[in-house]
Amino acid sequence: MAVGGSEVEILKPRCDKREYRRIVLPNCLEVLLISDPETDKAAASMNVSVGSFSDPDGLEGLAHFLEHMLFYASKKYPVEDSYSKYITEHGGSTNAYTTSEHTNFHFDVNADCFEEALDRFAQFFISPLMSPDATLREIKAVDSENQKNLLSDGWRVSQLQKHLSSKNHPYHKFSTGNWNTLEVIPKSNGLDTRLELLKFYEENYSANLMHLVVYGREDLDAIQSLVERNFSNIRNIGRSSIHFPGQPCSSEHLQILVKAVRIKQGHVLRVIWPITPSIHNYKEGPCRYLGHLIGHEGEGSIFFFLKQLGWALSLEAGEGDWNFDYSFFSVVIELTDKGHEHLEDIVGLLFRYISLLQNSGISKWIFDELVAISETKFHYQDKFSPSHYVVNIASNMQIFPPEDWLVASSLPSKFVPSAILKILDELTPENIRIFWESKTFEEHTDSVEPWYGTPYSVEKVTSSTIKQWITKAPNVNLQLPKPNIFIPSDLEIKNVQEKVKFPVLLRKSRCSRLWYKPDTMFSAPKAYIRIDFNCPQSNLSPEAEVLTDIFTRLLMDYLNEYAYDAQVAGLYYAICDTGTGFEVIVLGYNDKMRILLETIVGRIEQFEVKPDRFSVIKESVIKEYQNFKFQQPYKQALYHCSLLLEDQTWPWSDKLEVLPHLEANHLAQFSTTMLEKTFLEFYIAGNIEPNEADSIVQHIEDILFKSTHPKCKPLFPSQHLTNRVIKLERGLCYYYPIEVLNEKDENSALVHYIQVHQDDIKLNVKLQLFALIAKQAAFHQLRSVEQLGYITALVQRNDSGVRGVQIIIQSTIKDPAYLDARVIAFLEMFESKLYEMTNEEYKSNVNALIDMKLEKHKNLREESAFYWREIVDGTLKFDRRESEVAALRELSKEELLDFFSTYVKVDAPQRKTLSVQVYGGLHTAEYKKVVQEADTHKVCQIKDIFSFRRSRPLYGSFKGGLGHMKL
Repeated sequence: MAVGGSEVEILKPRCDKREYRRIVLPNCLEVLLISDPETDKAAASMNVSVGSFSDPDGLEGLAHFLEHMLFYASKKYPVEDSYSKYITEHGGSTNAYTTSEHTNFHFDVNADCFEEALDRFAQFFISPLMSPDATLREIKAVDSENQKNLLSDGWRVSQLQKHLSSKNHPYHKFSTGNWNTLEVIPKSNGLDTRLELLKFYEENYSANLMHLVVYGREDLDAIQSLVERNFSNIRNIGRSSIHFPGQPCSSEHLQILVKAVRIKQGHVLRVIWPITPSIHNYKEGPCRYLGHLIGHEGEGSIFFFLKQLGWALSLEAGEGDWNFDYSFFSVVIELTDKGHEHLEDIVGLLFRYISLLQNSGISKWIFDELVAISETKFHYQDKFSPSHYVVNIASNMQIFPPEDWLVASSLPSKFVPSAILKILDELTPENIRIFWESKTFEEHTDSVEPWYGTPYSVEKVTSSTIKQWITKAPNVNLQLPKPNIFIPSDLEIKNVQEKVKFPVLLRKSRCSRLWYKPDTMFSAPKAYIRIDFNCPQSNLSPEAEVLTDIFTRLLMDYLNEYAYDAQVAGLYYAICDTGTGFEVIVLGYNDKMRILLETIVGRIEQFEVKPDRFSVIKESVIKEYQNFKFQQPYKQALYHCSLLLEDQTWPWSDKLEVLPHLEANHLAQFSTTMLEKTFLEFYIAGNIEPNEADSIVQHIEDILFKSTHPKCKPLFPSQHLTNRVIKLERGLCYYYPIEVLNEKDENSALVHYIQVHQDDIKLNVKLQLFALIAKQAAFHQLRSVEQLGYITALVQRNDSGVRGVQIIIQSTIKDPAYLDARVIAFLEMFESKLYEMTNEEYKSNVNALIDMKLEKHKNLREESAFYWREIVDGTLKFDRRESEVAALRELSKEELLDFFSTYVKVDAPQRKTLSVQVYGGLHTAEYKKVVQEADTHKVCQIKDIFSFRRSRPLYGSFKGGLGHMKL
């Protein structure tokens, strides 16, 4: 289907009711207007074709730094941070990112506040103010952002790949910047960073290098008028598009094997080839075709055999890190310990498969299958957030012709074997770069990458060496995939007789409960099925929880070859541990869904432990638990907070301790015991009729509960599990200091949590309104003004219906006790701002929150997640949003102030606080000092999590047993 004027026709999905129009302003700014009368949110994204490749030498990170600086203020809106404040207080969010050749700025906001938001946004590109004071502060923010990446294996290997490339190509550069590159080095060279920043902006930010997408509720003419009014004043200096021709890798950077030391446990193999960018043949989809085959996981694939041999845990293949002049095709394999010893065999097998592709010729039926899958995906795509949508399109506009702005390269349509063969012929031993990452290389390297400090060594690998590897690789029967049986053929929308607004309890027995919600919103041939297996034996001990985890992973592992085609065809599934058992989720096209679901349930019923696969999964789980200590410190703080608050949870350290002693026979015994007593909670939604939903549940009950030797028996009412949460003491500030788990991590972190109440409509909206008003104020004060750390956020928290608010900060600058003191100082300062709020400002915030609550679900997954939360928490308030909007309409400003004074205000008698403090490597001395401090009558240090948990009362659970349901 095509839309648009005579100038250009933009291809859009068949089911898409939105209207599109391309315009070009007199200043050469190219714009796509999108009108969606049904949207609750408006959004815009500006893509500037300037990125880190344009950084001047000696000022690495300047483009990224400029991205940060444009948020501060403008001549028209000079109050610092007023743009972000306006967006946040009107139900929106805003962000930006910098890549090698692009910088993208975007926001969304409640639709009726779009005009002013767009005007504020436009000032980024018309008259930004980059004050000297803000410049210095934001260099610290960029440095803090870099600090959080220093121990990330992803960032480290990416920079190592850049490091081992031509020094005269901008690909070689360090892109994010830090204190040295933006402050110390420029100063030593007699440069003023702010003046360089202004110069960079003046020389590079030109309207003809920008692409804008604007998404609103109004008609196209009204949106066009809005855009012309706001964006016509962006100057056009006629800056020509910046190109960086040539490949980043010369001959010295090819035929290399790089051994790099990882931070985390585990081994990763990356086989990379520089190739001709497939963007030049995007209609032919050469890399999509090759990535599909090399990355396939079905029978006969490379991964199928690597898994059989016990050598690999995952494999991904495809094009990445590309522009118009260069590109890389990579195969990334996560290796087992055994696989780590067989690098040569694995690379040999990979080349054998490439040889199979060359000898088999390019198959039209495989290409046609990919086209069919791609077309269905495009034409029946879910609606997602306007913010995400505009970012995608804005980044496509520089690359694709206007007719393909929406579809980009996702819809191959021309079968040209020579285009695919051209790329295939570049995947040669002569053109290879191998990056092999593992902790086992410690003490065996001779070089260090300068920006992240990654130890590595390089050795040459000739094509004759690789030919030897191919010869000695295991002789397995590699094959092309068979036709995909899961491609949907029936895409008919079923007629819903009863237009129910909320889920209904369709069926109830001793074995199960079925909640059913037909699709009345999305008109998509898709369904969502979620089954919660409530198993009391699953969490009785650390051993039980670990075995449940391994059980779910083994199920996924056994299903992989069969169900991989389902995922390729848009039918997704997951099986995962829940803490009270496990759950099965299936979502996507409803046509073949039942086949997949019944296969999954059949595997559960016939579950057996294969010792070789058990060993592989156990090894990967051990590494995962060992790697917990390398998580960002703020994530560690959130984990400790959950461990302190949630009753009947086991610490990762206990689970890690029991793991090595568990064997296949333990799981065989345990899985039988765990499944012996269970209760199934079903949620079935979407393009499924009620009798079909009922029949699915009946069939699963028959398999699990009613066969000759049933695997499962119903639970007694006394056995139903509940999630209980610790009740903190009123008027007391608990704090829990702990050292970061990885002593090399210099970052500290704080979670300052204020527990307020158990689910109550009136209190919910007071808390939500407070959080909405305080969110940007906290970010501005603690991050922008005080520069405590790049990661700074005030967010709500909900633990099984127990609600509160938490302020999260990660910092290398200050220790957690200091951060906690600054949070308290902020709350004291914010109190006066809250009391000074005018009635008009109060009403504006209330209306913004109402708009956010009335925002429609965009797709079936989003709607289902909302209702599932009510089911799993036991609150069952399916009309929650309507009830909370009604409560908000009646809420007075005085009631909000009273709420703050009662629950949040520092020293309020009802205030319940928990401060989790993770001390990083730079703050060891402060940690030693804080653990020695004596308690006062209002401040209490938690020395042992489990003694603390046992000593505290619990909130009651909303989740009752089988006969105890609020309906």
